[in-house]
Amino acid sequence: MTSRAHRVVVLAPDGVYPFELGIPSRVLGAAEGRYEVLTCSVDGLPVRTNADFSVTVEHGPDILRTAGTVVVPPSDPAVLTRELPAGTREALASIPSEARTVSICTGAFLLAAAGLLDGRPATTHWALADTFRRWFPRVALDPDVLFVDDGDVLTSAGAASGVDVCLHLLRRDHGAAVANQVARALVVPPWRDGGQAQYIERPVPEATANGTSATRQWALEHLHRPLTLRELADHARMSLRTFARRFQEEVGVSPGRWLIQQRVARARHLLESTDLPVDDIAGQVGFATGASLRQHLHASIGVSPLAYRRTFRGEAGRAPVPGRS
Repeated sequence: MTSRAHRVVVLAPDGVYPFELGIPSRVLGAAEGRYEVLTCSVDGLPVRTNADFSVTVEHGPDILRTAGTVVVPPSDPAVLTRELPAGTREALASIPSEARTVSICTGAFLLAAAGLLDGRPATTHWALADTFRRWFPRVALDPDVLFVDDGDVLTSAGAASGVDVCLHLLRRDHGAAVANQVARALVVPPWRDGGQAQYIERPVPEATANGTSATRQWALEHLHRPLTLRELADHARMSLRTFARRFQEEVGVSPGRWLIQQRVARARHLLESTDLPVDDIAGQVGFATGASLRQHLHASIGVSPLAYRRTFRGEAGRAPVPGRS
């Protein structure tokens, strides 16, 4: 652990979900010493989980005062209340004003009850959106997205979105290459857009040899080309209609949107890791012009290619906050 490691403190609430409790340590802790991840409770005592066991933590709430980032994982909805217990309220009040605060799933209820989300955009699990709105009308809730990045406060949806938001933090702090390396080690998707829908109302498609996985891999190897839906469907040996339907079922977005996401992700990597001109990068990732790359990058993360590159050439090594550059 290096002396410059960013300290992340995970506050384990009563009734915590064990899986989500471990996400920050598993994801951020895999980033080669860039983060020091510590876990505390509101009183330093063992914490009851929503499973048939409790967990023992190494720290009490005082450690929150030293945090650069605080993560609040979810509690079982059965133990959530509109008013926070005194100990939890005091623990959250001790978070430094300059620290970044992150919630996973119903952890947003705790942040909202502490007043930390008033007037801010936020999300939580879609199934609890109505309750959240009744309890916390001052929060601009969007229950249809995976996570919301509001700069120093980030909120995420159910279970797996905790992985997404932690990878997003890695990407913000250290760039796409580091986030991709961690995702590869954890065998998880390296990038899902925060605005992607939480819940797709369709059954999981049957796993068959006629899926779109091979075509997606082929497309990634040919991103420099102006790929058409017809080419993708022909590669998959499907009709246009069948391919579009099966792709949406398997990936959750249309082929066109997925291609844009992959082109933007590849462009971000090249902006971070090379000195290629913007127009050259646009050509390598399949955008017709540099102007097209600028448009899509700004729509995705709210900054221009040159501003994005300058960030990664700076000493801080922090990626830009979407919508704030």
